[in-house]
Amino acid sequence: MSSLLIAVGVIALIAFILVQVYNKFVKNRNVVKDAWSNIDVALKRRHDLIPNLVETVKGYATHEKETFENVVKARNAAMSASGSGDINAQIKAEGQLQQALRSLFALREAYPDLKANQGFLDLQQKLDEIEVNLERSRRYYNGTVRENNTYGESFPAVLFAGMFNYQHFDYFEVEDAERENISVSFN
Repeated sequence: MSSLLIAVGVIALIAFILVQVYNKFVKNRNVVKDAWSNIDVALKRRHDLIPNLVETVKGYATHEKETFENVVKARNAAMSASGSGDINAQIKAEGQLQQALRSLFALREAYPDLKANQGFLDLQQKLDEIEVNLERSRRYYNGTVRENNTYGESFPAVLFAGMFNYQHFDYFEVEDAERENISVSFN
């Protein structure tokens, strides 16, 4: 009788641990996805603003066709990635878009009239506000990813990760190319 009670107790303890581990996986995944949705909203605002920004700059820098094409191509790739549901692919596409935008903003130094254009300044201010919001959201997202990934790779959760469909998420980091200064030359 006592060995039956011990066996039932052990089974109940294991079941309790499994339920706790499973619930933590679900909670972490949902928190990461919620954090990503905050980033997604800011990215949508950024995507909507970019065509207006490109058109404004085009009026001043007509011979910068390659820069404009790169921005539009990167924006389209980022929008396609956002529709895929793959957060990791979207992070990569957004990094490429960020690099293209840096090239676009580097043009303002070469065109003094552009720096004084009120429409451009308004668009740049809106984009700056979006970027500040994105930075806050990125920090929060990366914190949730850190918690999710640490839990999923720690004992005892790692034993059940495959069984409970644990999902590893990538950090939303600044790409190495974004750390470099942009140079613009007009030859």
